[in-house]
Amino acid sequence: MIRIEGGRPLHGVVKAAGAKNAALPAVMASLLTSEPVTLENVPRLLDVDAAVELARALGKEVRWQGTTVVLNGGGELATEAPPVLVQRMRASFLALGPMLARRGEGRMPLPGGCAIGPRPVDLHLAGLRRLGASFDVRGGTVHASARALQGTTVYLDYPSVGATEQLLLAGALATGKTAIVNPAREPEVVDLGHLLTAMGAPVVWQEDRVAICGQPSLGGTTHRVIPDRIEAGTYLLAGAITRGEVTVDGARPDHLDALLAKLVETGADVRVKERAVTVALGGRAKAANLQTLPYPGFPTDLQPPMISYLATASGRSTARETVFSSRFNYVGSLVRMGAQVQVAADTVLTDGVEVLHGAEVEATDIRAGAALVLAALAAEDVTEIRGEVHLARGYVDLVGKLRSLGAEVCVAD
Repeated sequence: MIRIEGGRPLHGVVKAAGAKNAALPAVMASLLTSEPVTLENVPRLLDVDAAVELARALGKEVRWQGTTVVLNGGGELATEAPPVLVQRMRASFLALGPMLARRGEGRMPLPGGCAIGPRPVDLHLAGLRRLGASFDVRGGTVHASARALQGTTVYLDYPSVGATEQLLLAGALATGKTAIVNPAREPEVVDLGHLLTAMGAPVVWQEDRVAICGQPSLGGTTHRVIPDRIEAGTYLLAGAITRGEVTVDGARPDHLDALLAKLVETGADVRVKERAVTVALGGRAKAANLQTLPYPGFPTDLQPPMISYLATASGRSTARETVFSSRFNYVGSLVRMGAQVQVAADTVLTDGVEVLHGAEVEATDIRAGAALVLAALAAEDVTEIRGEVHLARGYVDLVGKLRSLGAEVCVAD
């Protein structure tokens, strides 16, 4: 349980950690080669630990050195993923592409992860089928096979991050060029492209597509994972909701454009440097409307924390969720804290109140947990948040970083 005594403006500087959602596919990319892949700036999170354990279970030799992880060849790549690891984290399903590309077969349980709505792997399988794979789904397990993957053009009905990454991973060892039309363009996907290019499979972005030139084999490389834009955005919102001033050092401002534009709209003072962002707010925020969209639109992962911020703004705010259908699990907890928030279909309506109040609440997923932490920081009295394990999946040393900014926060029994 996390215990927060709110009502204290946060001030100071925190260092951005590496992006969880870039580190996970990077670990899966190491499965494409027997040569060493060194990943720097890797956040030590539960989800990342699960990805590394999966790589080890599939035959990689793994060595941690601080925030650097070295993944070496080990023996022959295994073709069956342990269900316990895959069910812990959705990104584990990305191991299927490398299995097919290197071994021509793979068995992968359907993935787990946060309960934020249906996230089917249909686009993954349809895309891999276009490359020559065939599938049989039995008992919750995908049995995949492919005599040889052949590069082709794949059109995605939706710019799915996971499907785009899956196809880039599989296409890296396919014969010829694989072009993905309507791909996801999130910074984490682009970062995977940089890694695959460094391993020997060039990735080229064009206006409506991304293409990868498959190679007979890939080499090792050293790659630095980009900073986590969602973590950075959460701490910037923490500064704003407490009417303080927080700087995130090492952040990529160009990855935060949608959030920073909304913060300016609410009256926050936003200052940007090449590798740092500062947000300050001296009084009550103004209401704002937003809609989550694939990048470069407003990120779905920042919708819950943003609603906590808008819960104390002046006026009515609306937020339409277009990415995940069940991303409103945190709303009931905000209401218990005094927020005037209601859900209407795919939209959250928020009538800002002057003050929130401490309560006993529970985090149901990573970003719901972040939303409740922000609300607790701004609230009067004490808030106790259960389900803190979810926060450990997405935020490195959350309690320590918040304390460094002046928050009264601790982990309690």
